[in-house]
Amino acid sequence: VQLQASGGGSVQAGDSLRLSCAVAGRTLSRLDVGWFRQAPGKEREVVATIRRTGGSTYYTDSVKGRFTISRDNAKNTVYLQMNSLKPEDTAVYYCAGDSQLILSERTNARSYHYWGQGTHVTVSS
Repeated sequence: VQLQASGGGSVQAGDSLRLSCAVAGRTLSRLDVGWFRQAPGKEREVVATIRRTGGSTYYTDSVKGRFTISRDNAKNTVYLQMNSLKPEDTAVYYCAGDSQLILSERTNARSYHYWGQGTHVTVSS
């Protein structure tokens, strides 16, 4: 299974970006997918996740109301729409997938078997 993240860039505070995670080698509908981020000097943290069945979502508190995760199974792609970006959103963003997660594992990066390369997001004040 291969995941490819894209869509990062350098923007000003308040701007928007949409990240994409293209999945190959496995039908997206069989994967839980999560977006994680890692800022310099900090640990990787979960940003948002979406379940393989039912499509329920999770958001970390700092992005609630600003970020939206969605999936297009026909395109085998998961999106992360990021609005009202803040400097503290600056990080490398990664998408990850797994086909056997249980609900309680969805926020744990170690639970995901498949990872894409990161895409950089820089937000200037």
